[in-house]
Amino acid sequence: MRVHSTSAEETEAAGARLAERLRQGDLVLVSGDLGTGKTTFVRGAARALGVDSPVTSPTFTIGQIYRTGDGLEVAHLDLYRLESLAGEDPALLDDYVTPARISFVEWPGVGAPELPEPAAIVTISHGGGDDRSIEVA
Repeated sequence: MRVHSTSAEETEAAGARLAERLRQGDLVLVSGDLGTGKTTFVRGAARALGVDSPVTSPTFTIGQIYRTGDGLEVAHLDLYRLESLAGEDPALLDDYVTPARISFVEWPGVGAPELPEPAAIVTISHGGGDDRSIEVA
């Protein structure tokens, strides 16, 4: 699926469309340059899954776990500031990516060797100004 977005609302809507097909245990990898809307995309997906609390970038906390009203847990990780997982807790990814949660990982490159097979790979790129191209594979 390829989507053209010209606003944060359209980027969130693309995330919401992906969320419709996700199930507990699914992993979504989200890549793109700084400022392309990765967290905005995840916010749209999380809202569609039932997350009511604010969904913000976990760049400095590495990850956050959100709970929905029906008990589903949504994990959101951002591996941007990590150069490797070598100096991190060996269970870092295991704390977030579990069969009990739907997990989104921004900047997944550093964690790729340790991550399970993703249900979807999202790539977001700038098209100039507010234009974004969102590809979901």
